[in-house]
Amino acid sequence: MKISGGEYTIQIQAVGFKSKTQKITTSNFINTPLNFTLNPDLLGLEEVVVSATRNRISKKDAPVIVNVLSPKLFEATQSISLADGLNYQPGVRVETNCQNCGFTQVRLNGLDGQYTQVLVNSRPVFSALNGVYGLEQIPVSIIDRVEVVRSGGSALFGSNAIAGTVNVITKEPVNNNWDVSSNFGLIDGTTADRNVNVNASIVSEDLSSGVTVYGIFRNRDAYDANGEGFSEITKLTNNSLGAKTFLRPNDNSRIGLDFTAIREYRRGGDRIDLAPQFTDITEELDHNIIFTGLDYELFDDARKNEGTAYVSVQHTDRDSYYGGLGGARAAADSLVANNAFGKTTDIAVVAGAKYSHYFNNKDVITVGGEYQLNDTEDAMPGYNRIIDQKVNSIGLYAQYEWKPIEEFTALVGARLDHVDVDGFYSIQNVSRSSQVNETVVSPRLTVLYDITNNLQFRGGYSRGFRAPQAFNEDLHISSLGGEQRFVILSDDLESEFSNAYTASFNYTKSFNKTQTNFLLDGFYTTLENPFTIVSTGNSLPNGSVLEESRNGSGAYVAGANIELSVSPSADLMFKAGATFQRSVYKESQLLFEADASVQGEEDVIIDDFVRSPNAYGFMDANWTMSEAFRLDITGSYTGSMIAPRVVSSSGYLDLVDTPSFFDMTTKLTYHFDPIENFHVELSGGVQNLFDSYQDDFERGSLRDSDYIYGPNRPRTYFIGLKFGDF
Repeated sequence: MKISGGEYTIQIQAVGFKSKTQKITTSNFINTPLNFTLNPDLLGLEEVVVSATRNRISKKDAPVIVNVLSPKLFEATQSISLADGLNYQPGVRVETNCQNCGFTQVRLNGLDGQYTQVLVNSRPVFSALNGVYGLEQIPVSIIDRVEVVRSGGSALFGSNAIAGTVNVITKEPVNNNWDVSSNFGLIDGTTADRNVNVNASIVSEDLSSGVTVYGIFRNRDAYDANGEGFSEITKLTNNSLGAKTFLRPNDNSRIGLDFTAIREYRRGGDRIDLAPQFTDITEELDHNIIFTGLDYELFDDARKNEGTAYVSVQHTDRDSYYGGLGGARAAADSLVANNAFGKTTDIAVVAGAKYSHYFNNKDVITVGGEYQLNDTEDAMPGYNRIIDQKVNSIGLYAQYEWKPIEEFTALVGARLDHVDVDGFYSIQNVSRSSQVNETVVSPRLTVLYDITNNLQFRGGYSRGFRAPQAFNEDLHISSLGGEQRFVILSDDLESEFSNAYTASFNYTKSFNKTQTNFLLDGFYTTLENPFTIVSTGNSLPNGSVLEESRNGSGAYVAGANIELSVSPSADLMFKAGATFQRSVYKESQLLFEADASVQGEEDVIIDDFVRSPNAYGFMDANWTMSEAFRLDITGSYTGSMIAPRVVSSSGYLDLVDTPSFFDMTTKLTYHFDPIENFHVELSGGVQNLFDSYQDDFERGSLRDSDYIYGPNRPRTYFIGLKFGDF
């Protein structure tokens, strides 16, 4: 291509390097080559993300803060599942909520897990049922990266994104490679956790097509922390197989297809080797899950217009058992235990289309429509427990990215959602229904201003909502006093709304070869009619504890995230972050409703959210000592919080101030190449090096299985082997 003489501004970009802009005069390069030297982007500040605007954009140019968890972080933390690695970002905390089954949830900015929208390849097919155990079901071996956006995102991704989004991007075929890895862990030095992963990718020479396949096998034994015969960590097997492929029919189009099948079995309680109905406590889940998606992208020659159409489907079959006291002599208890089996089917469908136009002045307009269906049927005949819920949602969204000057960007958008909920919920002699038909507008406004070349300001507001329906906690069953504890929606439950405000300063500076990044991110979120679970005591004929999801009077979460990253060279990196916050009800909230007929019981009322520490944080340090050795030191801190503990069969609560915890992992990796294009890595280390672990677990068959907090495992020793062309 010939160009006329004169002055030009050239911008050079390359993956893994910092972009560079330079003015040139053509007369200076008539007979002289034009060379550029790019500096590596050691902190990943200019990597491309999709969760900020639903379009590909550099993190540095995104009008909202996007944190990215890479495979390198998952390796450093010895993560096997998604749940293991999410703690290592500011404002993010994963917690375990049940001794028997290992129910986990991710909290963003202090809000419960049901406020977070988990996406798979940018699609909201991660349903409420998947939210119960799904964080442990997704293996990190299939993950390319995880993008986390804190604070409201409803204008882009619909309801349930009040706290933010966690976008799991699975691996794409990039080049020809393969690897096999195996890890073996000993929990507390005694309990085995075995894991094998296989990955392979093939890409055509002209880069027009490619496929990557991956498989995982995991087998973890049950762990008993206090030797009384009841597990604190479940027995777990996970067999997963997946593939992701693409085809480019021409330079202006792309077809993508992904598929993941997960078979997971977990069991907790006592006497794991017996059939569940012959034990004192068992929670047993057998999941068969399929995620699949198809998308088509179309561009014009100038890349000014981009269209996308997509459909994604998730289907789950779950066989379950939630029972207790089958090992007792009482015939009535044995009869109940023999009828504690359940069956759950769940399907989520997402279909939509998006169009984006890029103007010459760098403005971008994006419009789209999306249909979501989630159909859940959960039946336990022995308890006469039924959840039959269908949620249909049609959403239309639009946003405009306005860039009047180089230093300023404003993103204004809104989403119109029409939600239809048809739900029936029954437990023993209690029946409820949810019939919702409403239309809601969720606006969003964010701004980015480059105060200097090194200092950026971001600020924003978003509105969110959640319609009355069963969420992940409502689909989970725990045990108490040998009986089961159920959650049901209260009568006349109203929609919950949120207003989220954020403001942040991001300072980036290079001192010679040392790259640094400092982030101060403030957030304030108000909740109107927040859904709150209230214990109502023994109100079922069989003695089971009933809890209700009710509207609270209002609440707010306020705080700040701080993050510091320093990298003196490609061989050394340090990152640390902390969150300081308060999660408060505007009026005192009822947590336990006393039974007037039970002497000594009183209502339990709280002001702060339970299980929400006011301080928590993380650290991540990586040192490549030589071509052969790499040392990783990572850790997460959890401050004191309020944990409810049931102290009687009626569900009466005691509120416990938990201790603080620091969970530190050290890992040493040795790399060598016995032959060309064949690499071998040997690794070993210790998770939870200081054995910072809960020491007051509930004991025996009458325990409160929800009384669990802190790190998800005690001190654990591990070794690993990885080989292949990677």
